[in-house]
This record gives sequence, C-alpha cells and structure tokens, in this order.
Amino acid sequence: MSEPKIALITGITGQDGSYLTELLLEKGYAVHGIVRRTSNLLRSRIEHLRRDERIYEHQLFLHYGDLSDGTTLRRIFRDVRPAELYHLAGQSHVGLSFEIPESTCEEAGMATLRLLEIARDQPEPVRFYHASSSEIFGDAVETPQTETTPMLPASPYGCAKAFATQLVRVYRQSYGLFVCNGILYNHESPRRGENFVTRKIAHAVARIARGLDVDLVLGNLESRRDWGRAQDYVQAMWLMLQHETPDDYVVATGQTHSVREFVEAAFAVVDLPWEKHVKHDPSFDRPAEPARLVGCADKIGKTLGWEPTGTFPQLVREMVEAELKQVEALKR
Repeated sequence: MSEPKIALITGITGQDGSYLTELLLEKGYAVHGIVRRTSNLLRSRIEHLRRDERIYEHQLFLHYGDLSDGTTLRRIFRDVRPAELYHLAGQSHVGLSFEIPESTCEEAGMATLRLLEIARDQPEPVRFYHASSSEIFGDAVETPQTETTPMLPASPYGCAKAFATQLVRVYRQSYGLFVCNGILYNHESPRRGENFVTRKIAHAVARIARGLDVDLVLGNLESRRDWGRAQDYVQAMWLMLQHETPDDYVVATGQTHSVREFVEAAFAVVDLPWEKHVKHDPSFDRPAEPARLVGCADKIGKTLGWEPTGTFPQLVREMVEAELKQVEALKR
C-alpha cells in the first residue's frame, strides 16, 4: 500500500480549512494543520474530526505555530515534509482591516512571503496554494474580472492580498515554484465567521423567528457580492494543485446579489416580512466600498473542469436552517 499524500494547511480551523480538511481526508491524505496556541482549546469547525479517534493522530495532525514565527514554521515543514501546502490563514475580514491595517498586512502579506521562502528551501518540491481574494480588484476597471484584470484594491486587506498575489507570481516565474493563486470571490456556508454579514443575517433571522430577537441592524443594503458555496471553492483549491502546471484562477459564480436580496431570501426561509425587522446603521458602512466585484470563472472551468453547484436561494436556506438548528439546541 502506497504512503498517503501529505498536505499542510494554514488556517485549518477556519471555514475553508475545515471543509478542505474533510475533502482531503476523503481522498486519503494525511492532513497536518497549523494552529495558534490559545486559551480556547475548542476549535469548533474541526472539533468533530478532532474527537474522532479513528482520524485524529492517525490521518489528521495539528501543530502549534504562528505565521510570524519563521523558525517554528521551518521546523513544522522539516517534520511534516508536505507534498501540498494550502495557505489559507490570516485576518480575512475586509471591514476589520481598516481598524487593524498593520496586523492584516503582516498576516496576509509578510506571512505569505515567509512561506514562499520556506517552500523554496525544501529538498523536495512543494505544491503551494495561496488564498488570494477578489478584493485585489477593489475599484475594478472592468466587469466581470478575470485573471488579467488590473489590481486596484480599495482596502488594507485588498492591498495586502495584492502584494501576496504578486509575490506568488514572482516566485513562480523566478524560481520555478509550483505555486497557484486562487482568486476567490465571497464564499459562504454555515461555518462562516460570525463577523461576516451573511452569517450575521442568518443568525439574526433564526433568533427573530424563534422570538429571541426583534431587530437586525445592517450597513449598506445595496452592497453587492458574488456569493458562492465554500464547499465548492475548496474543491477548486485542490484541483489547482493536481494540474500539471501552476497558474492563477478566478473562482466565482459570475452572478452578484445585494445584501438586501440575501436578507429577503433569509426571511423567506422563516416566512417573515423582512422590512419589519431590518434597521440601517450608517456606522456599519465601509469607509470605501469596492466597485461591482463579479468574477469570470471561464478559465478554471475550461482548464480544470470546475463549476459552482447549487443556487443562491439554496445557499441562504442552508445557512438559515443551520442557525435554526443551533437555536433549537440551545433552547433544549
């Protein structure tokens, strides 16, 4: 029996990291994840895997480390010797990046450079996936955006991701590294962080439906995003590293919806009038709102055969129903 392929994931406890871990475990990988040493030992998105004695410490392994600590990262690489690296970690909330710009740029920018340098020094080649973002396009000069659309970020997060994305291209061209940029548009799921607007809406709608809350306070309702399913997008990450040549790919649905449409669809799941419960607070509006960000995923479709599944209403329903289950569990 051949040895399992080894993958190393930064950001394994996040939304994408947890879905990617499940996907790789299904494919027979040995999965290693880098986690921060914190006082909170409960890592909810992967806790079901950590508690499974057949998986944890057999197929799934966690290592303490920090993206700012190059020495520890090198030690982890030496011990794990990954064939594939999925770099997903970092502060990923765009609005928050205006409040903590320095740490956002350190985590998204310099940490990527650190990992590229470590990958370059490995005795065996490592296939490297970098989680880029549609926010690199910001005030986009064209719609939809493709892999060749100029970068014009409109936030500190977008600037940091643009820097990291360019570094990936430089290291690929200069050193021949197998490194890919996945330029992912917004992707959601029941595991989305609670500080993201989609999860905030789904959570509030469930509580309002069960009589626990009355209002949902939001910023700009006309803000539009290209929203897909996180489960599909981690499949795209994996496909990029299986191809014979490294490249950059836009991963998107090609359709945009407004926050208002998300709200309408969410309240429709519980059959309540949204107008009665939604309040606008201008303090939640971003200092700078990007232009119409919508991606063209033709390249990844033609080259790797990837395409998004499900519909926008299905995604919203999935998120609201997951929140309803949580509310019911707490009431018991």
